[in-house]
Amino acid sequence: MSGNFLLKSEHAPAGDQPKAIAALIAGLSRGERKQTLLGATGTGKTFTIANVIEQVGKPTLVIAHNKTLAAQLAQEFREVFPDAAVHYFVSYYDYYQPEAYMPVTDTYIEKDAAINEEIERLRHATTQALLTRADVIIVASVSCIYGLGNPEEYLKNHLKLAVGEPHERNTLLRALVSVHFERTNADLTPGTFRAIGGKVEIMPTNERIVYELSMEGGVISRIRETDSVSREVRKEMDVLFLFPAKHFITNKSEVKRAVRDIRSELKVALAKFRAGGLLLEAERLERRTNYDLAMIQEVGYCSGIENYSRHMEGRKAGSPPSTLLSYFPIKADGTPGFLTVIDESHVTLSQLAGMYNGDQARKRTLIEHGFRLPSALDNRPLMYDEFEARVGQVIYTSATPGKEELHESVQVVEQIIRPTGLLDPSVSVRGVVEEGSYRGQVQDVIDEIEKTTKKGDRSIVTTLTKKMAEDLSQFLKDRKIKAEYLHSDVKTMDRIELISRFRRGEFDCVVGVNLLREGLDLPEVSFIGIMDADKEGFLRSDTSLIQTIGRAARNDAGRVILYADSITGSMRRAIDETSRRRAVQEAHNKKNGITPQTIKKAIHDIAEEIVARRVGAAKSALKLELELTHADPRKLIKKKEKQMNSAVKVLDFETAAILRDEIKELETALKIQS
Repeated sequence: MSGNFLLKSEHAPAGDQPKAIAALIAGLSRGERKQTLLGATGTGKTFTIANVIEQVGKPTLVIAHNKTLAAQLAQEFREVFPDAAVHYFVSYYDYYQPEAYMPVTDTYIEKDAAINEEIERLRHATTQALLTRADVIIVASVSCIYGLGNPEEYLKNHLKLAVGEPHERNTLLRALVSVHFERTNADLTPGTFRAIGGKVEIMPTNERIVYELSMEGGVISRIRETDSVSREVRKEMDVLFLFPAKHFITNKSEVKRAVRDIRSELKVALAKFRAGGLLLEAERLERRTNYDLAMIQEVGYCSGIENYSRHMEGRKAGSPPSTLLSYFPIKADGTPGFLTVIDESHVTLSQLAGMYNGDQARKRTLIEHGFRLPSALDNRPLMYDEFEARVGQVIYTSATPGKEELHESVQVVEQIIRPTGLLDPSVSVRGVVEEGSYRGQVQDVIDEIEKTTKKGDRSIVTTLTKKMAEDLSQFLKDRKIKAEYLHSDVKTMDRIELISRFRRGEFDCVVGVNLLREGLDLPEVSFIGIMDADKEGFLRSDTSLIQTIGRAARNDAGRVILYADSITGSMRRAIDETSRRRAVQEAHNKKNGITPQTIKKAIHDIAEEIVARRVGAAKSALKLELELTHADPRKLIKKKEKQMNSAVKVLDFETAAILRDEIKELETALKIQS
């Protein structure tokens, strides 16, 4: 066993877990390329994989198909590997509109995005951990196959600053700018710095702390790590390592070469357009590219620089980009030196395979009409065969693996028995056939939610569309049922926080579409209502139904009602498979004298570290302001409320918004103090 990973848990493997762990380890030892862990919901697939990771001792990439599930998995791995570097890597956009052009209507859509600062920080923490540690587990979405910048340049361009090292103040500031840190005179945020007299304060990209450098006589005299809000000194340091503030890094000599290559490609593209009489397209391309080149030469960066990544990295046309996978270790023989786990593989594999074609179709249209150079095609996600060539040994995990993983896996390890003895939930069908007592699916689901809430449990209802989820959640609220909706339009961190609030009992029912199917661990849920279960299709296939049914498998009172007017083939297959598993589980419990017990699980999520920082900031803000003003906390809040209202009256909404946020932070901290 490698000493890199030490699993800490109150529980030992139980149920089918010991057999599954042994089988998977044996397969990896034999060098088997692909294996499948077919684990029923609630059998502890994550704990099984954690035990495999501990024994294999390799850096591990876990790929999940959505951000919410990835966050939950990251938190679960952090709980059992508290000393390892467990990180969360997903797309950093809260909102993303890719650059596109629609020829039919002559509509150009400029790239528009809202970057989540916290997720970007977590992405930098991920890459820095991969380059500096061996005990790393990265839980990622499919964004791990998108271009990220060359890890060699990222590592090579870090700054090493040491006490006693000669450094003129201006030289240091230029060095920070050269690795894309931005100077500010306002509050520090990740990737920024400010200079005050003989001090330079820097906030790195991976943590919300501040490094304070003191300069005396052209020498760094002191380096201190301080709290970003209270400015309390955490520790004195002799050496500070700073990674670049952006992943796309190119040194000056490479920039010159890249500019020459881009100009050369531009010349060819312009000649082609002009030869074909496409003068508008030529003028458009020339203007855009020359502007970008001027920015690259001036500041080393431009908006959309990823579209020139092939030139920046010196890659050949058509070659794959650097991605997160490029940051993982490679063994001496050139093979991947890490383990890959593809969670909920029946969904995740299709995402991995489909990203490339959609990206290329959009970019070809941009290139044909002069919005981008042909090399923009090389800023792309990996093709599926490129992905496979980079990941080495793979374990697929799913309660309902698809044909592809079952066909490709050397062995399929089944994990049906739960350590808790819990059975798959009971499943019933309700519809118009019950004319005497059935009042329609909406009224019936309301009755079931109310019964479930009285027992102290939670409910999930799934619908076919986002609009139906929103409308039903509002209808439930109107009926005095505490409900919220959850779908893909809800921001990443809001989704994670909503699930945690749901588990804590702040509301009783979540209405969703398909985000509530795979992987989410919700032991408080004992009732699931599946609306329109007979509308056969992707959301009501046997795979989807089995996955949704599984959300109630962590509670000994778990039950599922399929609302339908007829029983479809998918419904029948889902019911039969659930019944088969339930029979196996009942037989095991009877043989071993096991009484099923609802899973008891602490309520944590990846967002807690962000919330904790906000709470810390609020407490510090309250403390500092009270010290300065000697005011009563409640009077201070009232004073700020008056200031906010005054700002609104004169239409100064920016000031009002700042004051509103300050009031929220002060109220939070006051609540915590009391």
